[in-house]
Amino acid sequence: MSLFRDDGVVLRAQKLGEADRIITLLTRQHGKVRAVARGVRKTKSKFGARLEPFSHVDVQFFSRGSELVGRGLPLCTQVETIAPYGGPIVTDYGRYTAGTAMLETAERFAENEGEPAVQQYLLLVGGLRTLAAGVHESHLVLDAFLLRSLAVNGYGASFTDCAKCGLEGPNRFFSLPAGGVLCGDCRVPGCAVPSPETLVLLGALLSGDWQTADACEPRYWREGSGLVAAYLQWHLERGIRSMRYVEK
Repeated sequence: MSLFRDDGVVLRAQKLGEADRIITLLTRQHGKVRAVARGVRKTKSKFGARLEPFSHVDVQFFSRGSELVGRGLPLCTQVETIAPYGGPIVTDYGRYTAGTAMLETAERFAENEGEPAVQQYLLLVGGLRTLAAGVHESHLVLDAFLLRSLAVNGYGASFTDCAKCGLEGPNRFFSLPAGGVLCGDCRVPGCAVPSPETLVLLGALLSGDWQTADACEPRYWREGSGLVAAYLQWHLERGIRSMRYVEK
């Protein structure tokens, strides 16, 4: 029997029995972890409210084996709040739907339980912090998070130089299979031809240039969001269910 301590973000909470829940977290050291939180649905629970989605928490786990992720689910025995991002997120529809899509995406990229995914974890914490602060449009925060998540998992897109031959941009033809924009010589059938402003916006979101992103017109936001969603679906091989509810 072993005790483990880690900090993580609550991704999901599922009912178990009459008073318990199975909590899915993305943790700093152990990647995705599913654990049982006993009695958290009771009104007298000491930490039930701390284990809601979007919460950034410090958790102590009790495992019956020498590893945190093994044959059975560990138990959550102590929980301390690091940052309650859920408060400002759930009160606004745009933030809530964007945040839900971020949680689902993070879980999909950290699919194997017990495998560290530090960069994905840090991206999620930073994305939720920005979303909760409300300083940028929620769908822009979501698109920035999706593009950076793709990049840290090996699917980074190019929005200036040709993704095939490296010709310096700007280039106009966007190909999902190729991984970004292509020049005229490398162009393949089925390429999209987004507006130059949309490509500038996507490049700004990927690099963290919020001044450029915030100044972009709404029509380019919508076109950019469509490209990001299509690119994400291409590499995950199936869509993110929460994306259909995201406010555009």
